[in-house]
Amino acid sequence: MFSLHEKEDTIVALATPQGVGAIAVIRLSGKDAIKICNQVFKGKNLEKQESHTIHFGTIRDGEKIIDEVLVSLFVAPKSFTKENAVEISTHGSSYIVNQVIKLLVRKGARPAKPGEFTQRAFLNGQFDLAQAEAVADLIHADSETSHQAALNQMRGGFSGEISKLRAELIHFASMIELELDFTEEDVEFASRDDLRILVEKLLRVVEQLIGSFDLGNVIKNGVPTVIAGKPNAGKSTLLNALLNEEKAIVSDIAGTTRDFIEDEINIGGVIFRFIDTAGLRETTDVIESIGVSRTQEKMKTASLILYLFDLGDTDMIEINRDINKLENLSVPFVKVANKIDKGNPQFISELKKNHPDTIFISAGQKENLDALKNRVLELVNMDKFRTGNTIVTNIRHYDSLVKTRQSLLDVLEGLDNEITNDFLAMDIRRSLHYLGEITGEITTDDLLDNIFSKFCIGK
Repeated sequence: MFSLHEKEDTIVALATPQGVGAIAVIRLSGKDAIKICNQVFKGKNLEKQESHTIHFGTIRDGEKIIDEVLVSLFVAPKSFTKENAVEISTHGSSYIVNQVIKLLVRKGARPAKPGEFTQRAFLNGQFDLAQAEAVADLIHADSETSHQAALNQMRGGFSGEISKLRAELIHFASMIELELDFTEEDVEFASRDDLRILVEKLLRVVEQLIGSFDLGNVIKNGVPTVIAGKPNAGKSTLLNALLNEEKAIVSDIAGTTRDFIEDEINIGGVIFRFIDTAGLRETTDVIESIGVSRTQEKMKTASLILYLFDLGDTDMIEINRDINKLENLSVPFVKVANKIDKGNPQFISELKKNHPDTIFISAGQKENLDALKNRVLELVNMDKFRTGNTIVTNIRHYDSLVKTRQSLLDVLEGLDNEITNDFLAMDIRRSLHYLGEITGEITTDDLLDNIFSKFCIGK
């Protein structure tokens, strides 16, 4: 975390991606941001202009014109950081960008650290820590659902839930603390029955938030989905068909895929990370056997398995045996019958009767892939997200909620055992501490450093 002295600095960084483009945006923030920019800007006197105005002119190093630019002004506290801020839109040449930034540094700015603009916004009270973290999630959102989850958190949806929990608990904590000042009078300001009711209510909410993390993790990071089955069942063909490109090598030779191939596809606004694995079979090939072993490990850690089998080369006994093995993994799976054009009609009829939830496709002909996509989307269970429920997507928040739950359980245990007020107050304070860590009401320098160091420079 930057020092108090550094907090007074004016910082500068490129806010748009590195590389050549039509324009680039250079951002300054700090007490002297407008003053420093005004020293190199030829146009209107920026220090006399209103906030949220844009001005055309040139950036000059002495008499040398570096570029024609547009300068956007944000006068404190009406800016992202709540400090004076300037955004300079230049042409997208890396040479121009470097020249402008070097010039601004010579005039008194310093290069920003990763996440320093957002960190200043947090420290200046623009938003809480959970909302600040959502800024990074929003930048990296690569699907409709991850974008919506980050946007909801950035706008205070999750923070609102946590603040309500803390506010209700703070009232009882203050009453318990007050009782400690009147121990000799033996008075009760906080009803133990009411406290129990409140803690049980808070536990239900915390449990719901903890339970939402599996879905939140899927929304943020994608669904690891393993395509498993015998060699030549068509796993690589299916991966290629889903991706609509020749990602995996397709061959009639059994065991062509020796390791696993991974790529992503967006289905219904959700990212699925499909993993094409080595075929599951007994083999004496040393290299192939390593691939089979890795396949089995991937299956254990997957969120979803597509069990693919060849209708022309699999019998019911084999299918039932494989399904029993998959059920023992306790991982959701979809039964996918491939090469429907080669299947015996009688066998297909028997399969539909014994396993009515089977999806019948032809990966080679790209037939019925939409039905498969709809099924995998159903298994992710997006209903909870689409109804607007708060979803936890951040592992740090999840960890704090788990600790909060344990502290609340300790409060209940203390009430059951009629422990003294000082120990009861200690457990309540611990619950408040962990909830406060989420929104940043309780922070340490190490925590802030860890969070903001993961941001890109310029944000």
